[in-house]
Amino acid sequence: MKKNKLHFWYTKSQRNGVLFLIILIFLAQLVYVFVDFSTTDEVNLNTSEIIAFEKEIDSLRNVEIEKRKPKLFPFNPNFITDFKGYQLGMSTEEIDRLHQFRLTDKYVNSAQEFQKVTGVSDSLLLIISPYFKFPDWVTNKKVVASSKQTSFNKEVNISTNDINLATQEDFKTINGVGDKLSERIIKYRSKLQGFSFDDQLNEVWGLEDVVVKRILKVFSIQSIPTIKKLNVNTAKFKEVLAIPYIDYDLCKKIFEYRDEVAELQDIAELRNIKDFPQKKYDRIVLYLNAE
Repeated sequence: MKKNKLHFWYTKSQRNGVLFLIILIFLAQLVYVFVDFSTTDEVNLNTSEIIAFEKEIDSLRNVEIEKRKPKLFPFNPNFITDFKGYQLGMSTEEIDRLHQFRLTDKYVNSAQEFQKVTGVSDSLLLIISPYFKFPDWVTNKKVVASSKQTSFNKEVNISTNDINLATQEDFKTINGVGDKLSERIIKYRSKLQGFSFDDQLNEVWGLEDVVVKRILKVFSIQSIPTIKKLNVNTAKFKEVLAIPYIDYDLCKKIFEYRDEVAELQDIAELRNIKDFPQKKYDRIVLYLNAE
């Protein structure tokens, strides 16, 4: 009996609690519906505290933007890659012009020459040119030239006027040609097995047009070089690849064409190869024949 009374008391208590909760929810809904919680007070966004807070946010945002920008370090513009060019803001055409220029084994040696080759705008050049880093011999060439200027017009003794027989000391008598450039001329002449065309001198790295003209005023091709030619039909891949003016892609195309026709009857058939560098034909056939 006592247990039943206790059970009844708990049940009644629970009912009362549920009823109280329902009433409380109902009253809360009435308050929410009929009581206006809006305020007519305007929030002043122009207080010194808020303005200072906005400025701090803007400052932090600018710092983060600067951190995300790629940082520029001194670089040689002759070796700009596609990715580097995009980072600098160059167009695809401007990057391609630089790469085509470099394929001729020439180098830009000043910001002005870089702009002439690539066609970049004055505004972009103004931004990126302070980061250009050229070799020491380029940056110091004006000093070297001025030191030689006093003796340029004086008579000097040279061993020969033949550009294919001239020594390093002979080339050094020319204004603008020092130890390194004269050494490069000799090495490139050796690689070519002798100069066959005057303008091959322009292919020497670092030799400017004005210096080439000075050299050709004194030296000329007086002895035709004897170049050992390879039979294109029997030559090995590495032998052809070692020839000046022939890179890996061109060498591959020559051998693919040779496989296709079985044998070249005339060396002029090289012109039939797709994308063959026609402007270099006269130079390439100095080293190849078809037998």
